[in-house]
Amino acid sequence: MKRFLFLLALGVALPAAAEPLKIRHGYVSFDNSLSPMVFKKPDVLRHYGTSYTVDPIHFAGTSMEVTALAAGEADIISCGFSTIAAAILNAHMDDIRILADGFQDGVEGYFSTTYLVRKDSAFAKVEDLKGKVMAVNAIGGALDVALRAMLRQHGLEDRRDYSVVEAEFAPMVPMLLEGKVDLIGEVPRFVLDPLVQAKARTLFTERDAVGPTQQIFLAARADFLAKNRAALLDFFEDEIRGLHWFLDPANREAAIGLIAAAMRTPVERYSAYLFTKQDFYRDPNARPNIAALQHDMQTQLSLGFIKSPIEIAKYADLSFVEEAAGRAK
Repeated sequence: MKRFLFLLALGVALPAAAEPLKIRHGYVSFDNSLSPMVFKKPDVLRHYGTSYTVDPIHFAGTSMEVTALAAGEADIISCGFSTIAAAILNAHMDDIRILADGFQDGVEGYFSTTYLVRKDSAFAKVEDLKGKVMAVNAIGGALDVALRAMLRQHGLEDRRDYSVVEAEFAPMVPMLLEGKVDLIGEVPRFVLDPLVQAKARTLFTERDAVGPTQQIFLAARADFLAKNRAALLDFFEDEIRGLHWFLDPANREAAIGLIAAAMRTPVERYSAYLFTKQDFYRDPNARPNIAALQHDMQTQLSLGFIKSPIEIAKYADLSFVEEAAGRAK
């Protein structure tokens, strides 16, 4: 301190404190993948505002996040198994790295994306969908891949035997109930809606079609990781601390309140499922399931969505979550 005052009195310039790393973090929905939602709970974090800050950037879909990552307009994104395949094979982003879990579909005992038909329909088995119209949130996305995989297992092929249209999750429900489509793929918030429960039924799930999937995960580019390793270790340590808080049953009511406020949605919309076994699975230490992700690649290859096999482990860097999990204990 005396040396600091002495230098200050002499007018000697002192080195400026390093600015926290600003992480531009892409996301699609706070109620599925909890990152960057966890950073809205700063009292459970240790490094936020000191070594890093987070600037959440909302995207309509993960494919748009990959485009932003490629253009240098985002630093960490939430990525789907279909979009990383496109990033590797089409955009030639060989430096993209899988870092952490977002959420997983179809883990034993947890929710799996549900394919619904009307209760008053005559559809008793998958083969009954021949000649029908199905709706998913995105052609080429996870729900679409699983749907086509299930239909192929039962001898049905796209365009020859059925058609698929795109729609956002909310409008899909009235589309089904009004008879505009014959089947929809839906997530917990809509599957568990009392109106849907009363008028629709499950024909199959994503787990039935393709088994457990690594639906969403965090990804970034290798040079960003190498340049900012120390700050990113702090980021992932806080990410895991935040996950522990959100997934703790003792904090469920408060956690749902935070998400409802961020989504500008009534709390009642989430109270039936969020952070229960009726929800998607989230690894508490943010570790992605690489084996499931490799299976996701094989499914896409078999369906013709990708033209070349991908050894997905080559694109994974789990060192951040592994070290951060030890620090967060």
